[in-house]
Amino acid sequence: MDMMKGGSPGQVTVEAMVALPVLIAVAVIAVNALLLLGECAAFDRLARDAVRANATAPAYGETASACAARVEGDLAGRFDASYESVSVRAEGRSPGYVRFVARLEYRPHLFGRPFSGNVFGVSLPPVAHETALVIDPYKPGAIL
Repeated sequence: MDMMKGGSPGQVTVEAMVALPVLIAVAVIAVNALLLLGECAAFDRLARDAVRANATAPAYGETASACAARVEGDLAGRFDASYESVSVRAEGRSPGYVRFVARLEYRPHLFGRPFSGNVFGVSLPPVAHETALVIDPYKPGAIL
């Protein structure tokens, strides 16, 4: 057999078996990265819409924390996958302004299935994305 014209029998099979785990790892990383980018884009838009809908005109005596809880409830209904979690907090700013900060935590997964979060003994933390909106909540009953 002439070794210059071709490899040994089965060489392609062995090379494919060595390359297959690497290709699967690259596919998992690519899918998770694209899903994260899509979820972040949707989260930015929906978080700001939820703040505008729930916090710009609070009920009489309602606190910013209660508004943040309602915004978080709206967002949790949309981002309810097992690999996502949502939190919203309200921060006081200069007199009359409130800053709402919405946070999305995304944990890597294997095509929708749970993932232990460990790769070769290294623990992967969730990826966090935050968006904020500062508003002037309407004060019902207040005369300016």
